Amino acid sequence: MTRTTPSPHRLFFLDWLRILALAGLIIYHVGMYYVSWDFHVKSPFAGPGLEPWMKLSEPWRMSLLFMVSGAATASMLQHGISPNFVRIRSKRLLLPLVLGVVVIIPPQSYFEVVQKWAYAGDFVDFLGLYFSGFHGFCAQGHCLVLPTWNHLWFLPYVWSYTLIAWSVLRLWPSAWLKLSHSCEHVFRGAGLFVIPVAFLLTLRLALFEQFPSTHAWVDDGFNHATYLLMFMLGGVVALSHALRDRLASSRWLALVMALVFWAWLVGARPAKPQEHFVIAIYQWCALVAAFGFSQTHLNRDSALRHRLTPAVFPVYLLHQTVLVLASQALLPLQLWPTIEGPVLIGLTFVLSYAAYTGVSRFPFLRPWLGLHSSPSNQAGLAPQAAAEGSRQ
Repeated sequence: MTRTTPSPHRLFFLDWLRILALAGLIIYHVGMYYVSWDFHVKSPFAGPGLEPWMKLSEPWRMSLLFMVSGAATASMLQHGISPNFVRIRSKRLLLPLVLGVVVIIPPQSYFEVVQKWAYAGDFVDFLGLYFSGFHGFCAQGHCLVLPTWNHLWFLPYVWSYTLIAWSVLRLWPSAWLKLSHSCEHVFRGAGLFVIPVAFLLTLRLALFEQFPSTHAWVDDGFNHATYLLMFMLGGVVALSHALRDRLASSRWLALVMALVFWAWLVGARPAKPQEHFVIAIYQWCALVAAFGFSQTHLNRDSALRHRLTPAVFPVYLLHQTVLVLASQALLPLQLWPTIEGPVLIGLTFVLSYAAYTGVSRFPFLRPWLGLHSSPSNQAGLAPQAAAEGSRQ
């Protein structure tokens, strides 16, 4: 029997997972500009060609972020259930959300209505509609919600799950450790795959059709059930050496299975409910592979990790607006996607990071990007703030 105890050292591989997940998110959002799926703005060359490759990460990319966030939260809460924890976390998550809705998101919505509804007013005119909650941009029974949080929906979801975890641990301080201990018993051998997949499949069969994804928080039952489960499992993994070792030892099997079920998903295009079965297996296998390979190969510190970790959250906040603005600036050039796509990826990375470095020099602005007021405090994070970095 393996005793479950919090790691005394920072789990550097979680930092790297966040960094790589952000890179993947930016690439994915650039891809959304070119596929036929709904997005805020679309390329004139948009079509289905990239969609099978988008499916490489689409079923599991957000689950990965929630698992990493859960791991960070569990690690921090093991140091004590402070009454100030909720206040600190709310500041870290909700101040950037307010900034996002008021400042960062409006340009995205402006170019969306220009492209989709041929809006002829200028940006200042649009801001009047945006902040007044105008609901006149409608098509096919769907109206654009204004104001909105767009890609920042992740923040209120993480904040909600953090509040749930904190509340439970206030009443039962050892709850996450005991859950981790229980998972060590049941996630053995085939159970490491079968049991999580069974949970994911059950959620898909019970809730997916009833609660289509909205990211609106109040009516998003399937996403809440799935992401809260991922958040809790992330904490379980962070608190268990044994489970991390099992994920590492299963990484190659998980990778092969993930690729097989991805090929099945995009090649055979199975009908429901078989599609739910395929996605549930693919989703969990991809997560096991991501955690397993990063635990094995990336659990080490470096100057690059130290530089990039605090940038992850601000770049996440800024990247989609930078992407939309860059895409519209490049439109007159009529570049082919094979040229424009890599340019957009590079511009989004570089301009978002440049904006972060500029804003982070002003202490009074740093909290609005989810950063500590002092850069020295940001660099001196407690070891168990595993992968928290900028406190996503």
